[in-house]
Amino acid sequence: FYKAVQKEELRAVGYPAFGNTKFEDNNVSFDATIEIFPEVSIKDYSGYKFSKDSDKVNDEDIKDLENKYLAPKAEMVEVTDESVTVDKGLFAVFNFEGEKPDGTRPDNMKAQEFLLEIGSGQFIPGFEEGMIGMKKGEKKVLELTFPADYHEEDLRDALVKFDVDLLEIKERKSPELTDELAKEFGFENVEDFKTKNSERLITQKKREVQMKLQEEILKKLVEENSFDVPSALVEQQKGSVREELGGNLKQQGFDENMLKTYFEKWDADITQRAEFQVRSGLILDNIAKKYGVEATEEDFEAKIDEMASQSGMEKEQVANYYKSNASIKSNIMYAIREEKTFDKLILDMKVS
Repeated sequence: FYKAVQKEELRAVGYPAFGNTKFEDNNVSFDATIEIFPEVSIKDYSGYKFSKDSDKVNDEDIKDLENKYLAPKAEMVEVTDESVTVDKGLFAVFNFEGEKPDGTRPDNMKAQEFLLEIGSGQFIPGFEEGMIGMKKGEKKVLELTFPADYHEEDLRDALVKFDVDLLEIKERKSPELTDELAKEFGFENVEDFKTKNSERLITQKKREVQMKLQEEILKKLVEENSFDVPSALVEQQKGSVREELGGNLKQQGFDENMLKTYFEKWDADITQRAEFQVRSGLILDNIAKKYGVEATEEDFEAKIDEMASQSGMEKEQVANYYKSNASIKSNIMYAIREEKTFDKLILDMKVS
């Protein structure tokens, strides 16, 4: 079989299926069925038009990042200005008691000095929204309907009254960024903090904008170029998709049984995603060959420098990780080749 594949110069995919085996006069004959890589012919894409998002970083972006650094050191303080009313992002301290349609007030529908971030979605729909605009010391009755899929069956679609007594309004106050705090975060001073993080934000924003553009280009190329893809490649890619999804779901608390149920329920979506990845990969491979694009060791070293700078890690540490395993390095080289291919593609398209 393998001699026949080599002789016919077939680009085989997966394992063959053997059948119709016959033995005659010390000779054996058989049929072997194998999938082959498709012949991909890409339509002219020079007329494609795309709009690229702005990759500018403003002061607000830098301030948001600063707030993320300072958030763990924030303190909860009472709002003393009596004119301030409850709003999203603020915290309400209140007593509440719910009354069911039959007039009962169960213990699991009441609490004293409860602390709630408004807008967090912790309570049923309408509760937090109903508190917006309340002032400290104000009392209010909220008439709400529980969701149809609520976990307690006797409360599904139930119209319930909640007596709410607002005791305090609080806000989370972050400290001012000082040289001392900047050093705790691994920087020399405030100026060094802002300079380095500004550079990282610029790199990150450019990458996000580029990734979005690449995704739009891929979708267009897949839509415009139809061809059969080997089922063996799709099945193989489904394994990669499941592995990636499984890792994310495990971080959310999924166990093996939950993962199995999830993958069975969403198998069609996973198949569609895997097929798109295979199809787009074959298209990009075809275009890369057209441009003569290859990933070099120099490209690899440059990528290591970029990742080290973006992550704040030592270059040697990043390099050791990506050089420690041939498969890991192969994946990064493949990604580099794709990036270089997109750079060529964009030059031949209308991108504004």
